Amino acid sequence: QVQLVESGGGLVQAGGSLRLSCAASGRTFSSYSIGWLRQAPGKEREPVAAISWSGSSTYYADSVKGRFTISRDNAKNTVYLQMNSLKPEDTAVYYCAAASLWRRALLYEYDYWGQGTQVTVSS
Repeated sequence: QVQLVESGGGLVQAGGSLRLSCAASGRTFSSYSIGWLRQAPGKEREPVAAISWSGSSTYYADSVKGRFTISRDNAKNTVYLQMNSLKPEDTAVYYCAAASLWRRALLYEYDYWGQGTQVTVSS
């Protein structure tokens, strides 16, 4: 069992930065691949980034490449999403999720989900 809690969301102006954190409980956290996904009002949830259990593999959606960076600290049971050069279209609720295998994360087949944190980017 893995429980996930996101934090770090808020209101920021376009061009600004935020760092989201996904804190996990559970002894097996370090064996899970972690993804960040987002859902804007009226839109379907979409993947943003993902990181394998060791951190050696990462994935980014084209819309965030070069602006967002995903990282993890297994000693702290935490995954981060550094978001730079934010745009109004990045406004969404951001969720972190855990998948038992990297290939499942790439297929968006997640086993556990957090409650989400709101990110609002003003123009």
